[in-house]
Amino acid sequence: MNPLLSLVGWLILFVLCWPLALLALLICPIVWLISIPLKLIGISVGAALALVKAVLFLPARLLGYRA
Repeated sequence: MNPLLSLVGWLILFVLCWPLALLALLICPIVWLISIPLKLIGISVGAALALVKAVLFLPARLLGYRA
């Protein structure tokens, strides 16, 4: 449903202000390329925090504590 809403929103923008719509069409892939490293950093930080959590809770799990 999200791509359909994006398309309808872009078409409305194209009807109201076509230069802005074409600029958005050109800038969207650039923003997507810039966001890829940020997503990878977010995944890495999440994985590191999950590892720290697993290490901290390991003694409790070994002793049989169920949360």
